[in-house]
Amino acid sequence: MIELTSKQRKYLEKEAHDLQPVVIVGGAGVTDGLIQMADNSLAAHELIKIKFNEYKDEVRELTAQICEKCNATLVRIIGFTAILFREAEEPEDRKFKL
Repeated sequence: MIELTSKQRKYLEKEAHDLQPVVIVGGAGVTDGLIQMADNSLAAHELIKIKFNEYKDEVRELTAQICEKCNATLVRIIGFTAILFREAEEPEDRKFKL
């Protein structure tokens, strides 16, 4: 996980504005399959949104779990949607210039 400055957070928030959630937390909660889906999405896109349809009282805790298991950084939680970022491993694959 990397530490983001406020300037980097604002930049990533702006980039995530038009993104649709690619991972939905439903009745099953945070399962291994959901973690795998988030991990694959981060590998492909670097920046993703996760929407919480269930467990709305535990958004912060569950998002922290997902970030830890996926080695991602939380950009921001807005309502019941979390924005996560993980920089691509290869410099030529990076979409966002931080």
